[in-house]
Amino acid sequence: MAKDLNQHHYHLTAEDLQSRVLFRDKLIIVINKPAGIPVHPGPSGGPSLEDYFEALRFELGHAPWLAHRLDRDTSGCLVLGRQKKALRRLGKLFETGSVTKTYWAVVHGGPEEDSGIIDGYLEKIKTPKGWYMKVSGQNENSQPAVTEWKVIKRSEGWSWLELRPKTGRTHQIRIHCQSLGCPIIGDWVYGPQAREGEILPLLHLHARAIDIPLYEDRPPLHIEAPAPGHMADKVR
Repeated sequence: MAKDLNQHHYHLTAEDLQSRVLFRDKLIIVINKPAGIPVHPGPSGGPSLEDYFEALRFELGHAPWLAHRLDRDTSGCLVLGRQKKALRRLGKLFETGSVTKTYWAVVHGGPEEDSGIIDGYLEKIKTPKGWYMKVSGQNENSQPAVTEWKVIKRSEGWSWLELRPKTGRTHQIRIHCQSLGCPIIGDWVYGPQAREGEILPLLHLHARAIDIPLYEDRPPLHIEAPAPGHMADKVR
């Protein structure tokens, strides 16, 4: 599971990345990350979004730094710090759960209820081929994971969910959707396995909005990212 045999390769230019800036001030930049490219190099290397951060210097003499991360196949709001002090402040906000993240997911089928809260534990399972996350009980290797969710739309064979993770575990939303009985479309780890020769669609998971209480004397910054093309026909 360490390698997606059906992965989509993404080519990005500096101009593309600049056009994806959703918000910029002296301290931070928020971009609409495209699906299909990792935010930083993995153990095996390869191209990543960080390769293009020089294009986001603007008036500063240095590139910004990642304040958090999104999965390679997830699109949407990604926060970068433009100053070291901003990066430290963002780190504390993310660590304390002060940042509110809102995701959209299009899933196979749909949950029985219209809304709910998933409150449990996740554990990383290592295999000879890589690793994956699984729902587990409380033990020395597991971490608490909490997600609020609601159904926005139901259709034939799929549903559109809005989810707000209260914790930031790896693959949290993906495995929580699976645990509801409705894995995310395009999820090659937690969804239906591809048949031989089949190319799965891009993952239908999008970091729709983020609320950041960056300034003590102002309301939280609220930034939204428009849905990517591969989800646009369903989330409207």
